[in-house]
Amino acid sequence: MKRVAIYARASTSEERQNPVVQVNPCRARCEREGWRYDVYQEFASGSKESRPELDRLLSHVRQGWYDAVMVLRLDRLGRSVKHVLQLMEEFKKKGVDFISVSESFDTTTPQGELFFNITASFAQFERRLTQERVREGLSEARRVGKRLGRPPGRKDGRPRRKSGYYLRWQKGK
Repeated sequence: MKRVAIYARASTSEERQNPVVQVNPCRARCEREGWRYDVYQEFASGSKESRPELDRLLSHVRQGWYDAVMVLRLDRLGRSVKHVLQLMEEFKKKGVDFISVSESFDTTTPQGELFFNITASFAQFERRLTQERVREGLSEARRVGKRLGRPPGRKDGRPRRKSGYYLRWQKGK
């Protein structure tokens, strides 16, 4: 019986990015095939190479717990071509298959490997476009005089509201 690690990642904890949406199709595939599975899910940016659940999954892969790693889409694993390729190389060395449910490619064939590389490149491209849009938005906000970042501190001379914690602490002195 094949042992599968299902990995799901969402960038934020907003409802529309719920990892359960990614896990359900993966679970269904495992149950259809009769495979045993464990689920690793987290809220983290795909641009970070080190993520708690991904690190835990990799540790278990290194210990030989799994025959395959499954994701809904490749971009859930990572947004950097270099990082995703490093992960694939590690899976290959450990004899662990990689399954992407929605893209359904087989990395053991030359065509599957090409498709995988193209898909990883698109994930990285999407990440870079998002970064570019954010920078452009910040530039435009600065241009029209919007104040960005944290609010100014006490050095601006404006009085600040004191928190309840501070007021209780002040009474106790």
